Amino acid sequence: MQENFLDRSLKISLPLWTVVCPILGIGSLIHANSLQEISTVMAILLGISLIISVLSAVHHAEVIAHKVGEPFGTIILALAITIIEVSLIVSLMLSETGDQPSILARDTVFAAIMIIITGIIGLCLLAGSYRYKEQIFIKQGVSTALTTLIAISILTLVLPNYTTSEVEGVYSESQLLFVAIISLVLYTGFISVQTFRHRNYFLTEDDIISQKKKEKIEEIEQAEIEIHGKIPNLRTTITCLFLLFGALIVVVLLSKKLSPTIEQVVLDFGAPKSLVGIIIALVILLPEGLAAYKAAKMDRIQTSLNLALGSALASIGLTIPAVAIVCYFTGMQVSLGIDAKSTLLLVLSLFIVSQSLISGKTNIQKGIVLLVIFATYLFLTVVP
Repeated sequence: MQENFLDRSLKISLPLWTVVCPILGIGSLIHANSLQEISTVMAILLGISLIISVLSAVHHAEVIAHKVGEPFGTIILALAITIIEVSLIVSLMLSETGDQPSILARDTVFAAIMIIITGIIGLCLLAGSYRYKEQIFIKQGVSTALTTLIAISILTLVLPNYTTSEVEGVYSESQLLFVAIISLVLYTGFISVQTFRHRNYFLTEDDIISQKKKEKIEEIEQAEIEIHGKIPNLRTTITCLFLLFGALIVVVLLSKKLSPTIEQVVLDFGAPKSLVGIIIALVILLPEGLAAYKAAKMDRIQTSLNLALGSALASIGLTIPAVAIVCYFTGMQVSLGIDAKSTLLLVLSLFIVSQSLISGKTNIQKGIVLLVIFATYLFLTVVP
């Protein structure tokens, strides 16, 4: 990163764009609020502002994550992404009208899971295996994450279709609160394993060697610098913390402003409303997907899998409790049960990703299979 006036004057090592982008987002939002109707050009401008604000937020989260180290770094990044997702879903739910149960949370969470376990992981396996032929990771950590993900996915997205207290796909109030609690239990249990009890399951082989020897290995240090940059100082980290909070607020406000336009465009194209959930999830997960892809290209597949699987777990483990709280205090109903086609794709995806990662080694075919399933999911969403 080239030195700028922030670095020279304030000793804050941040690219200028990460500070400017949220400010531009606020400016475009203020201008949009002053208009009676959002034009196509204004909608495009808001969309660009949203994307660059998300990129800025995730960059600040990455800086903080790099400061605290692994596996805490990937957890912080996953939590930052999930906070954006949860805030957006809740704000859009509260703005919905009508007597029908809300499906936004279901569509967005399901889309996030499919994008992560088939799209992001598939791309990382393909890119890493294409360059290095075979990459090795610690299968105990991946197995722990997948076991938790399978359980939490089925309990939140499939089981509602088989309960009888409410209409199909809808949990009753007590059932929703129970599922929210067990989602938190599963997620916090995984976090405790990842950060304390079995932290070595989620470190790369080089990280473990460095930890045992209590010294820095030059190759590891160089790889970390190429992926994340130099370890930031305390002033930079604190600045990033405040900027991250501000960027998250901008992202939520921009997303809420754009959501009616996105829904209208989807309806005009004759596509199902569930496509809105995919668009929201794609925008939110884009920066994290790029970070995971970059790590895989640098032969850090363990970091890629930590990012991807941790985000999938956080997406459910934090979103469902947040939605349950909103429903409890507002009296809203939410439909969580996915349809038969989506259930089949979810079960197939979970099975394939489990089989792909069971050996602790990757190859290019595993990435191809996952990406084909991802393409099938996208195609069948648009052409049901």
